[in-house]
Amino acid sequence: MQINATYNSLVAIGDSFTEGMSDLKPDGSYRGWADVLAGRLAARSPGFRYANLAVRGKLIGQIVEEQVGLAAAMQADVVTLVGGLNDTLRPKVDMVRVRDLLTEAVERLTPACGQLVLMRSPGRNGPVMERFRPRMEELFAHIDGLASRHGALVVDLYGAESLGDPRLWDVDRLHLTADGHRRVAEAVWQTLGLGPEEDWRTPLPPSGRPGWASRRIADARFAKEHLGPWIGRRLTGRSSGDGRPPKRPELLPYESPAGP
Repeated sequence: MQINATYNSLVAIGDSFTEGMSDLKPDGSYRGWADVLAGRLAARSPGFRYANLAVRGKLIGQIVEEQVGLAAAMQADVVTLVGGLNDTLRPKVDMVRVRDLLTEAVERLTPACGQLVLMRSPGRNGPVMERFRPRMEELFAHIDGLASRHGALVVDLYGAESLGDPRLWDVDRLHLTADGHRRVAEAVWQTLGLGPEEDWRTPLPPSGRPGWASRRIADARFAKEHLGPWIGRRLTGRSSGDGRPPKRPELLPYESPAGP
């Protein structure tokens, strides 16, 4: 890793976390940490190119089948790979297969890009996190091993207490808010050896705990708008990303969007 290195291209692959869900722009599209990172890198490098192949709901097998080959062919300076977490959240999962597919992805991407970046994803504090924690930590241990063997960088978001704060998570309790995505972009930025612009680990200011009624209303909204549809997709074998194309499928020059 070079301190204050210059990167001329970025390809981001993965699922909804990298697509940028819950970070809405004024036009109704999603921004997300990868877009924020691309904008910051582009400001340092004229002609900077960016592709984002991520699609919400994708499992690691789909990421390997649909995105890894395309990303490798682009031969970018930086490729970010975040995947496997959707698999760990399934009621039944073959973790051996998940580890094998991640290994395949890393082995294909490493020789095809300047720097591969992996991630130990964050998790919202709560009972769901506790239920799936052993699988997630098995996944992250494998990611650490792959990075060590193949010279990849690892962005450790899982160990950041600040990103476990429920206030940095959207009402679906699965995706980060705009502030959360901004913090992730800063974490990747620093992992790439670029000078810090803020401390992304800084906790949010203390706040009073919502009252019982407010929590029950939030739980009911979550169950109706997010948990129910999510369970329905699991039972029918559907995915929120079925038929959806990547948000930025080609490695093209990045242009700063108008507006906030």
